[in-house]
Amino acid sequence: MHNTPHPLAGQSVTITPSAPLYGYADKEPLQFRVEDWHDRVFGQSWMTYVGNAASLGYAIRSVDGGLPTDNEVVYGKCPRGFGHLVHVSEIQDGAA
Repeated sequence: MHNTPHPLAGQSVTITPSAPLYGYADKEPLQFRVEDWHDRVFGQSWMTYVGNAASLGYAIRSVDGGLPTDNEVVYGKCPRGFGHLVHVSEIQDGAA
């Protein structure tokens, strides 16, 4: 669990997804508003959060895109409004 907010919490960043996010057809750079670390937003690891669409989406993307299965993921939203998990390695600007 992360004890402090992600350095980019509350900010918009550019991400380049390793595998497409739900609702997007490709891996082009996207604007993403970081809410905070997933475990700080939801109180548990994405790996144990049963029934959470963002967690399930990241699990699928982690396989498709070769993303790490660790807790270095942030929760946030892209312009279409769906919540997503993004690994810090997918953030193109700012602190990871």
